[in-house]
Amino acid sequence: METAGFGGGCHWCTEGVFQILRGVSQVNQGFLQSTAPDDAWAEGVVVRFDPEIISLDILIEVHLRTHSANSGYSPNGRYRSAVYFRVADQRHRADTVITRLRQKVDSAVRTKVLPLVGFRSSEERYRNYYHTDPTRPFCQRYIDPKLDAIRRDFARHVLSEGDAGR
Repeated sequence: METAGFGGGCHWCTEGVFQILRGVSQVNQGFLQSTAPDDAWAEGVVVRFDPEIISLDILIEVHLRTHSANSGYSPNGRYRSAVYFRVADQRHRADTVITRLRQKVDSAVRTKVLPLVGFRSSEERYRNYYHTDPTRPFCQRYIDPKLDAIRRDFARHVLSEGDAGR
């Protein structure tokens, strides 16, 4: 099993995106911290995954295609577009994937590759946000379109409806 972090907009959306992927065993929503100058706590998730089932490359591509953190809106760095690595090999793989996708995915241009040095869980009431009530207006407006895109573009990596959000 491997662990990596992802930040790019609201952690409610990011959590929902990774929860529907085959090979992802755990998604912890909260705030991630890196080293200076990117040491402000930023919304994101830490994902535990089986690289035999889903590669870090696929996770990064899904991430880049499902957030729009390239708009520049980021109060106090809270919505940093980033892939957070735990080990040096992940940094190299993330840099390679982002470079490869740069032509196809606009958000790749602003996405940073950063060491993950800290994690704080979000409040319990916000965890598993999408799956506790997908009928919320926020979920329908922002998360559903991302999940639809993943089901369309990454179908072979998506869990069956009954298994998603476990």
